[in-house]
Amino acid sequence: MNEPIIDAHHHIWRAARTPWLSGPMQPRIFGEYAAIRRDYTIHEYLEDARPSGVAKSVYIQINVAPGDEVEEVAWTQSVGETHGFPHGVVGYADLSSPDVGDTLDRQQAHSRLRGIRQQLHWHENPLYRFAARPDIMNDAAFRNGFRALAARGLLFELQVFSNQMRDAAQLVQAFPGVTFVLLHAGMPEDRSSDGRKRWQEGMQLLAANPNVCVKLSGLGTFTHTCSVELWKPIVEETLDFFGPARCLFGSNFPIEKLWTGYRELVAVMQGCLAGLSRHERRSVLHDNAQRIYGP
Repeated sequence: MNEPIIDAHHHIWRAARTPWLSGPMQPRIFGEYAAIRRDYTIHEYLEDARPSGVAKSVYIQINVAPGDEVEEVAWTQSVGETHGFPHGVVGYADLSSPDVGDTLDRQQAHSRLRGIRQQLHWHENPLYRFAARPDIMNDAAFRNGFRALAARGLLFELQVFSNQMRDAAQLVQAFPGVTFVLLHAGMPEDRSSDGRKRWQEGMQLLAANPNVCVKLSGLGTFTHTCSVELWKPIVEETLDFFGPARCLFGSNFPIEKLWTGYRELVAVMQGCLAGLSRHERRSVLHDNAQRIYGP
C-alpha cells in the first residue's frame, strides 16, 4: 500500500457478552445481521485488515450488557496487550449517571482508553433510533457527566443525525477543550435534496468548531453498498467542510462486512480520496488518527 493506515473505528466482540448479538434478533440501524451474530475475534479482524496495510487500530464500544462497561475496556486492553491490536480503546459510559466519575476512573485505569462513546442519535424512523430522546445532550445531568469526562482529558465520539447537529454544536462550544469525533460523516441517511441540505447545514455548523473532527466511516450503513459512486460525494463534501487535517478513516468492521470486504472498502475509500495530495491522503488514512488517539 502507498500509505500506512490507522483504522480509527472497528469492533471485536464475544457474542455471548453482547445482548443484541446473543439474545433475540433486535432491529439495528444497519439492517439484518445474522451473518455477524457470532464471535468476531481479533484474529479474524487482523486477517481482514492487515493485507490492506493497517498498522494500528482503535476499538469502539459495542453496547455490552449493562454494568459491563469497565469489563469491556479491561478485556479489550488485554487483547491489545496480547496481540498488539487494538492500540486505543473507546469505551461506553452513561454520562447522565450520578456515579459516572467513578466509572470513568475505573475505565481510565486501563492505559489504552482514549475516550467515550455514548450514542446520542435519534431519528423519527424508529429503526434508526438509539437514544430515548433527541436532546439528551442538553440535560443538566448529561452536562454534569460531560464535565467529568472533560476533567479526565478524554475525547468524545459524537454520533448524531443532522436534525440534532444544532444542539450538538452547542455542546461542542460549551466544551472547547474536549476533542469531539463526529462519527460516520454525520450519518447522511436522507439522500433527497432536502435531506442533503439539512446534512450540509449541520456539518457546516459543526465544522466551524476547531475541536471537532470527523470519521469517514460507516458509509454503507443506509445503502448496504460500498462504491466510489455512492461514497465519493459524501467524502468530498466532508473534506470540504472539515479539511483533510480533521478527517480520518474508520472501517466500521465487522458491520460493513455484511456487504463488502475490507480490501474493497479500503480501495473504495482510496478512490474517494484520489483528488487529495499524497500528504493529505496520509493525513486522512494515518496521521490524524495518530494525533487524535496516540500515542
